[in-house]
Amino acid sequence: MKSANELDTKALLTATRGVPIAVIGDVMLDKFVWGNVSRISPEAPVPVVEIDRESFHLGGAANVARNLASLGMRPLLLGVVGKDSAARELRKKLRDRGMAEDAFIIDDDARRTTVKTRIIAGSQQVVRADWESSDDLAGGVEARALDALAGLVREARAVVLSDYAKGTLTPNIIGRAIELAKERSIPVLVDPKLRRYRMYRGVALVTPNLIEAERFAGLVVRTEDDLEQAASSILKELGCEAVLITRGERGMSLFAAESAPLHIPTFAHEVFDVSGAGDTVIAAAALALAGGAKLAHAAELANRAAGIVVGKLGTATVLPEELINLP
Repeated sequence: MKSANELDTKALLTATRGVPIAVIGDVMLDKFVWGNVSRISPEAPVPVVEIDRESFHLGGAANVARNLASLGMRPLLLGVVGKDSAARELRKKLRDRGMAEDAFIIDDDARRTTVKTRIIAGSQQVVRADWESSDDLAGGVEARALDALAGLVREARAVVLSDYAKGTLTPNIIGRAIELAKERSIPVLVDPKLRRYRMYRGVALVTPNLIEAERFAGLVVRTEDDLEQAASSILKELGCEAVLITRGERGMSLFAAESAPLHIPTFAHEVFDVSGAGDTVIAAAALALAGGAKLAHAAELANRAAGIVVGKLGTATVLPEELINLP
């Protein structure tokens, strides 16, 4: 089997430059509060973090789009935010990265923009605090999203459904996205959550992490046989082409209906931060499939991209030259 390098990563990145990929799902803002710990609080046995600075990054579905843009593709982003300061910051980040023109971000008075706040002391995450709404979109907002969805999918070469269980991916939106993609014979890739898991029938690829795969299959994975059983259960229940299970320090495992399992060792040399790594995985896989690569090559490219991004602090992305220059 050819490796990602033998596939010619540079040629793939060149061929997909500017290619439109629809990204539909839960957009959010990742806030990082950076500081250092020098003492324990007298009020409770917790560290006192002396704050130096804070930074904001696109998160969730917006981070998938950011990763695609970083790799040279053209993300067509659809998401929903509240009418608040976090939404204004998210829109600013989209403008700063030149992604706003192709983003359809809907305001919803009844929601709050999802914000994940991570407090970092040195290079260690101390705590995470989430500010969010998780109810399904109301009828009028959902109708606007469905209208926008049709235009985005009809232009795209692949569709990514980024499900963080925050309510954007309603049954109607999931069903319509898959239906439109099938009409155009383009792949659908899903980063799934348990809440809507069974609605992703017939997609090209699902990318759960190991804990999610265990929950989907209803079993605990202790051995490679357990892993194969979990993957087999997911493949059977969803009728999807393949499942790519991310396994942290043990790399990734690709399971397809009519192929032997492919276990890919981790490419990471040092792990500083796994924030947003799943977004990088599905973005790299979408790039590969949109460029006509096989599933195995898509998995290898995703593994290499993830190995790079976890070596960076914060919600990060991968640059084309980083992938091209890998040994």
